[in-house]
Amino acid sequence: MDHFKLSQALKDDMNLVRTHVPAIHSDVKLIQHDQESIWQRTLLKWISPTDYPAQQSDVIQRRQEGTGQWFLDTPEMVRWLSEAKSTLFCPGIPGAGKTMIAAIAIEHLLESVQTSSHGVAYVYCNYKTQADQDISSMLTAIMKQLAQGRLSAIKPIERLHQRHADRGTRPSLDEVCSGLREMLSYYPYVHIVIDALDECQYGTRHQLLDKLRGLQAEHDVRLMATSRSIPEIQYAFRDALRLEVQASEDDIKRFVAGQTYRLPRCIQRDVSLQETVQAKIVAAADGMFLLACLHTDSLLDKRTAKDVKSTLAKLTKGAAALDGAYREAFQRIQGQLDGDRELAKNVLSWITFAKRPLTTAEICCALTVEPGETELDPENRPDVDDLVSVCGGLVVIDQESAVIRLVHYTTQEYFERIRSAWIPDGERYITTICFTYLSMRVFKSGSCSTAKELEERLSQNVFLDYAAKHGSRHARSVETEVASLTCSFLLQSGLLSCAAQILFVNNSKIRVYRTHYPAFTGLHWAARFGLCEIAKELLRTTKEDEGSAVCARDSWSQCPLMYAAQYGHYEMAKLLLDKGADVNAQDRHYCNALQEASSGGHEAVGGTYGNALQAASSGGHEAVVKLLLDQGADVNAQGGPYGNALHAAAYEGKSEVLEPLISKFKITQLQDPYDRTLLWWAAAGGQTTTVQLLIGRYNCDPQIADKFGRTPLWIATKKGHGAVSEFLSEQCEPTDPGGAVSPDHGYSSSTMECDVCTSSISATDFHYHCRHCSDGDWDVCEDCKMRGAFCAEETHILVKRTRRDGNVSTAAAEIVQLRQRLEGSIRFASRRWRVTRKAIEGRNCEAR
Repeated sequence: MDHFKLSQALKDDMNLVRTHVPAIHSDVKLIQHDQESIWQRTLLKWISPTDYPAQQSDVIQRRQEGTGQWFLDTPEMVRWLSEAKSTLFCPGIPGAGKTMIAAIAIEHLLESVQTSSHGVAYVYCNYKTQADQDISSMLTAIMKQLAQGRLSAIKPIERLHQRHADRGTRPSLDEVCSGLREMLSYYPYVHIVIDALDECQYGTRHQLLDKLRGLQAEHDVRLMATSRSIPEIQYAFRDALRLEVQASEDDIKRFVAGQTYRLPRCIQRDVSLQETVQAKIVAAADGMFLLACLHTDSLLDKRTAKDVKSTLAKLTKGAAALDGAYREAFQRIQGQLDGDRELAKNVLSWITFAKRPLTTAEICCALTVEPGETELDPENRPDVDDLVSVCGGLVVIDQESAVIRLVHYTTQEYFERIRSAWIPDGERYITTICFTYLSMRVFKSGSCSTAKELEERLSQNVFLDYAAKHGSRHARSVETEVASLTCSFLLQSGLLSCAAQILFVNNSKIRVYRTHYPAFTGLHWAARFGLCEIAKELLRTTKEDEGSAVCARDSWSQCPLMYAAQYGHYEMAKLLLDKGADVNAQDRHYCNALQEASSGGHEAVGGTYGNALQAASSGGHEAVVKLLLDQGADVNAQGGPYGNALHAAAYEGKSEVLEPLISKFKITQLQDPYDRTLLWWAAAGGQTTTVQLLIGRYNCDPQIADKFGRTPLWIATKKGHGAVSEFLSEQCEPTDPGGAVSPDHGYSSSTMECDVCTSSISATDFHYHCRHCSDGDWDVCEDCKMRGAFCAEETHILVKRTRRDGNVSTAAAEIVQLRQRLEGSIRFASRRWRVTRKAIEGRNCEAR
């Protein structure tokens, strides 16, 4: 009997263990899935911070049910959906509803994905974000969406992340195109929709179409684009399917009927009047959906049927009617009570003058600021709904992104024509608000000492980012009017250090950049933004002599002239030179003003370009380059990762600076300390046009290798610049003169290689890294270091590390937590088994 009980107990215990094993297995699988999800989100955010799906959601939510079906039913649309490598061009007059049509097409494609295996990607071009919508950002946004559609397609992004993330660099255009080309192979075909192509910058627009057509030649890419009827764009789509976008009468009628709930009660209660309203607006809209919206809004303040009919009788038709509709909207705004009129004026000032789109939280905070006050009064904060209601139907809020904007691109164009008369003091008002906010008492404590504090400061003070990064841009046109307020801010070290820290922080990478920023003077700030009048005022009020002030160094050893050069501020550079600035001054990384001017246009700071001529040359600041040369800047000055100014211009592909310098100095074969030529640097930067120029016009020799036997072909292939590699392959032999086989024959971009001997460096191998040379891409293995290898400057610090070393990112920290959870689950299971085993052993003892 005792043996039976023991046997039963053992059986129960084993059953208990078996019941827990699936649970533990499930926990482990869940943790692994969480790890993979976090890693995928990290990769997607890294490749592109854009959120076009949020914009898609915002647009489609405003769709009136049933509208746009005509577009989906057209023969052209049906053909585009089914025909391989087809292109559909959808032009339309301003306000025809092109963006809504694009959103309807995208929604249709996304719904069809559920029953098909094709890919869908889209881009919403926006005149307000032209500076951010370059060719790389749009193509990486497409990569991101294709990876979201099929996670197995994320591998190219993962490889790019391995190659660039640790070094803080971004993929080149060739690398992006190569990765996108590979991702397309994961799909049988892909639909790509580009909305508002006319709102994209001219050069970027041309590049985008060129790259997409290149991809279309190799893969089944079906491209659709909407745009205004601009001749240059129409010519680019001359061979494409064409479908004019024009709001149909049925769609406009549905829209107006759907807006009845917003209209005055005299209309809501009178069915006959509703029909009259619909008929009149449909007739007046004449295919312009925007005009129908504006005409509908014009009825909102009409309280009698007579007023409604009188307004309907005055409605005008066609594109010329837009200005009339806008004038009426402004008249309604002007006819409001004083408080509402003033609020509308301020809201419209912010939206139209802002350097980037503003969120409702940012604009509400800005409207709370009172000139002369050093604290925000929460009772002065306006309600978000009021921001829209007082603006006469000209302003909308995108619910997903919380961005407040004008109802249409044409509204911005109209404002730009009339704002000097309607809001003549707009820039002064915005500048005053920005610097009043930056001067708040809460910021007098200075910069934050930890990344956590910095994140908290930004989250608790939502307008700080905009004020610090763009307030001085507004000030440039009204310097004399805001000089007193601006100088007061710049002379307070605590306020200045707080704003400077924000200026040099990329919000999406706070944990990467942490609190790193240069502690500089007010004159440095003025030079950074080209505020000449402010600089003069600062020099007049300084306690030290002007010569000392203009030569003052910040904590990165940069003087004001270097900032002026880097950002291409000619007048500021001239002012500083006239006041005694040293044109050949170098910072702690051997940069001088000429190098900074050569590199301008890049957010990288702290002397990553060697000297000032390098900086101006690589930034394409031709006028500043000439000024610095006239002042005696040394074109042959060495230092930094690019060697000299010509190398910097070649790396960045700035032909407008490169050609004059070559013509003047006749030094096409000029080499840096490692014998790298102009052609070598152009190839390293992936500058196909510059490489072709140097070989075709200036007869640069593509076979010249550096000290380590690396030719331009070698470095172009190593960095993944496919187009440059292909061109150079036609110009030279596949084997380098030094005997090293060029990496286009079997080179694996996923591995790290020593920049001296080219041997592979594994993830666990110690090696030496320089964060300045080769754009932060310089690594030397231990063997080469022992033999005396160095980077471009022997005085640079080579940091010993492994590829796994460095700061833990947010995602990595979360993964660590998940691993801890996994280990905890395993420990828990082990403890449970130990308890069970002890129970079994106890029962065995009792049985004995």
